Amino acid sequence: MHLGKPGYAFFTSSMVILAFATLFSVAIFPNFMLSTIDPAYSVTLDNARSSQQTLGTMLIIAAIGIPCVLSYTVTIYWIFRGKVKLDPHSY
Repeated sequence: MHLGKPGYAFFTSSMVILAFATLFSVAIFPNFMLSTIDPAYSVTLDNARSSQQTLGTMLIIAAIGIPCVLSYTVTIYWIFRGKVKLDPHSY
């Protein structure tokens, strides 16, 4: 920041955070969360994933939901486009 380059400072601090997260993930690799009670209770890669049927269902829901959300967003932006005009009837 003392060089007057805030974009560079943001980028480098983001890369440091990403490097720490990557190193931590590599260090505990097949586990996502380590259990302090018993290592058998740790959340691993195998027991954290969903079944194929669940993933297929979620794909269908997302395929229907994303176009609905996008069309709603476009409609709302279209309805409320333009500058706000203050007149005697506005509050």
